[in-house]
Amino acid sequence: MRARDKGSPAYDRNFLLLGPKRNRVLTLDDVERYGVESYGDAHYVSIYGLRPDAWFAKGVRLLGRTAVECTRDRLADAIGRDVAAAAHSAPRHDRALVIDPFTGSGNTLYWILRHMPGARGIGFELDDAVFRLTAGNVAALELPIEIVQAEYTAGLRRIRASDGQMLISFIAPPWGTALDVAAGLDLRRTVPPIIDVVDALVDAFPQHSMLCAVQVYERVVPESLRGVESRFAWTRRCLYELNAAGQNHGILLGTRGWVPRDTSAATSRE
Repeated sequence: MRARDKGSPAYDRNFLLLGPKRNRVLTLDDVERYGVESYGDAHYVSIYGLRPDAWFAKGVRLLGRTAVECTRDRLADAIGRDVAAAAHSAPRHDRALVIDPFTGSGNTLYWILRHMPGARGIGFELDDAVFRLTAGNVAALELPIEIVQAEYTAGLRRIRASDGQMLISFIAPPWGTALDVAAGLDLRRTVPPIIDVVDALVDAFPQHSMLCAVQVYERVVPESLRGVESRFAWTRRCLYELNAAGQNHGILLGTRGWVPRDTSAATSRE
């Protein structure tokens, strides 16, 4: 990886997400520079259990926006563990179906399935370029994930779940301008808003037990958080302090149709 040239732009979130690299396939140098210049770690964008140099060598490729918005391994692993722990506390059910309505890189789906052996995973991705790359990445690594090119509401209508099957969803639509580092993440301004996604899941599977994991930031606009929590019978926030410089992420776990046996540090609504 070469040193940063004097006068060259900083490889930060805005440069890759909103700047000229947004829709470009990144080189390995791009990926590592983003990690170093933003987080002091050339291996920051580790996905599918692989460091950037390893996944790049296997043919995995990412767009600039996907490198920013993907859930890297350390975070996705932590999310997968907490989702699996909550699901383990659910009433007996058939093999779980794990849905990622905005699959992006598919890395969180990969880690949830890794912690839930036997579960089936399906991800929806509407964007042509992201879908092509992610489908190619999944094929190159021979991952047990089904990637479907579809808008999420249309994709949900195509799913057939058995009567006793629990549905698990990882909800992380693009944040876009919904994140203000000072004010926090406004869950009403994601694209689409989080409540719309939860409502679509409930409309598609009104009789099924459900566990949702909504990706959040260390600071969330309170009004937007309360709105999402109102959709669930039980909620718990998990924050993962993986970044010494701050900017930590987490999840809001929420259930419908059941409440986990261990309700410590959680909010329950009957």
